[in-house]
Amino acid sequence: MTDTTEAHDTAGDHSETRRRFLTAATSVVGVGGVAGVAVPFLGSWNPSEKAKAAGAPVRADIGGIEPGQMVVIEWRGKPVYVLRRTAEQVSDLATLNGDLKDPLSEASAQPAYISGEARALNEELLVIVGLCTHLGCAPKFRPEVGAADMGGDEWLGGFFCPCHGSKFDLAGRVYKGVPASANLEVPPYSFEGENVLVIGVDAEAV
Repeated sequence: MTDTTEAHDTAGDHSETRRRFLTAATSVVGVGGVAGVAVPFLGSWNPSEKAKAAGAPVRADIGGIEPGQMVVIEWRGKPVYVLRRTAEQVSDLATLNGDLKDPLSEASAQPAYISGEARALNEELLVIVGLCTHLGCAPKFRPEVGAADMGGDEWLGGFFCPCHGSKFDLAGRVYKGVPASANLEVPPYSFEGENVLVIGVDAEAV
């Protein structure tokens, strides 16, 4: 006869193992989108592993990023989201201020030379660290305007953290009523020419 208590414990262990795996998998693949939205990692001219661990900057050619497309670049072991916003996406940012916790990023982490709703050196290019400011999960890129599961007509595109439900707009600004308290971080960055992004070097230092 099967020991029902042992069987129950085994099933519980299996369920717990599966839950941990799904949680880890969500964190790892969180930079991918849904509904067929794919977010590629962009190759960068990386320094050695030792130099990266010490915080060395990374450079990447971003000339091929199309309007509305986002890519991910690794810096200091973190995913950095680089989004080339359309003119419409940029103009929509000001309309969302009343729905956000910190619309002008007065209490959020970003360099002093970054200001305004766009939170960027170049309005069309958003550069943010892809880690939720709640517990550090990787938010998904959700550019679909009007997505039913994101609030319908009020959703103008942005980022969604599936772990605890935090939402951010296309400037990485956090919405009211979600667990995250701060906007997504803007790392130090600059440009070499028009198409080379340098993450880890402040614009003022160039």
